[in-house]
Amino acid sequence: MTSLASPAPNDAFAALRKTLGPLDAEAAGVLVAAATDLSLVVDTSGIIRDVTFGSPDLAGEGCETWLGRPWIDTVTVESRPKITALLRDAVPGAVTRWRQVNHPSAIGVDLPVRYSAMRLADGGPIIVIGRNLRAMANLQVKLAETQQALERDYLRMRGAETRYRLLFQLAGEPVLVVDAATRRVTDVNPAAARLLGKPEKRIVGQDAVDLFDSASARELGSLFAGLRVTGQAGDLVARLGNGRGETRVAASLFRQETVTNILLRLSSAGPEASERGPSRAHASALDVIHSLPEGFVVTDPSRRILAANAAFLDLVQLATEEQVRGEPLERWLGREETEAAALFATLGQHGSVRHFATSLRGEYGGLEDVEVAAVSVAGGGHPCLGFTIRGTPRRAAPAVSGGRELPRSVEQMTELVGRVSMKNLVRESTDLIERLCIEAALRITRDNRASAAEMLGLSRQGLYAKLRRYGIGDLDGQESAEADR
Repeated sequence: MTSLASPAPNDAFAALRKTLGPLDAEAAGVLVAAATDLSLVVDTSGIIRDVTFGSPDLAGEGCETWLGRPWIDTVTVESRPKITALLRDAVPGAVTRWRQVNHPSAIGVDLPVRYSAMRLADGGPIIVIGRNLRAMANLQVKLAETQQALERDYLRMRGAETRYRLLFQLAGEPVLVVDAATRRVTDVNPAAARLLGKPEKRIVGQDAVDLFDSASARELGSLFAGLRVTGQAGDLVARLGNGRGETRVAASLFRQETVTNILLRLSSAGPEASERGPSRAHASALDVIHSLPEGFVVTDPSRRILAANAAFLDLVQLATEEQVRGEPLERWLGREETEAAALFATLGQHGSVRHFATSLRGEYGGLEDVEVAAVSVAGGGHPCLGFTIRGTPRRAAPAVSGGRELPRSVEQMTELVGRVSMKNLVRESTDLIERLCIEAALRITRDNRASAAEMLGLSRQGLYAKLRRYGIGDLDGQESAEADR
């Protein structure tokens, strides 16, 4: 019985002539064209004598102009050494290792192709097979954009958590967060710890009912049970443990991720304290607002100023609050009328505005770049608008579009609508996307400029030109290091 030896995984067929028989040139060409995205026939002088495309994605890339040209002239500058190596390493009976090169494309973005070559006979032409990497490059760009979006969402969530923790810790009202399923305290603010007369560490993890006198345990148990069933419960007066006196308990249900929690707000049950407490808190809040280093303004719904702190008066170059009271805020706010109109329109639509970049004009010609956060308060008998105005530090980042700093997010870009023409906005959007893609490629490749250029489908010189344009990285040090190599 005759047995055939199994060839190595990457070797040619062991019995090629016996199993395939004679194979003419036309059949071989059809097989090569069908198996690859791009196939070339290159003569001994490196001239492309024939070319065929097996992928419809290459239409419009300008590949049809390569016929009759030196292969090395169809690629970008940094890819030429790879073409030289492919021509040098091509020998009969063996396939060269794969090398990725970039071709200038008619659509503007370089075409990345992965090539391997084999010489048909000594002194004969070379068959070159290529694989189109455009789809992979697009996937890498989308991956980089997705990573950028995730990082922005993470920073936004971390900022929201920081603000929550700060407000929770600084709130003057005693607050407890209780797990609705177990009734155990999961979080407590310093005001509640002072009211209960215990350290925060001893309160967290304890049954919330045990913090009160045993006489109030039944009512509190009914409160928690009603919350779990209906989601609502009325306020009640309960007596704190250890003789700490009576307190009014207000409870509300909320969900955080997959856990249902109860927010317990404790306040004094005495009538005299209920009258004095808010007035003291109100006075303290006013003192804090007037002492803020950032401008704070309260206006009526028609945007006429009702109150302003000293920091805002400094920004508009005035001495007393009476000089601004009753005046429209847009008298000082905005480079142009359209900027203030865009701010107020957004505030009216969404109820709040954050990080709105604009300018504040002083009474005597001063101009200050500022960032505005605003909120509309519609509740109560006196609706009003509140604005915080902070000066923005001057950055050394390069300017584009006539001195305007490049926006760092889509939110900042959309805030420019109404203040910048659509033509300039589209141009700045393109610059923003280019910069984000370059930064993502450098981060993925750990600042390897050559790999980043290949990933982005750019020549190395083209990448350096864009790095200089956006001021990214230490270009002088990088170019010197490459020159030494």
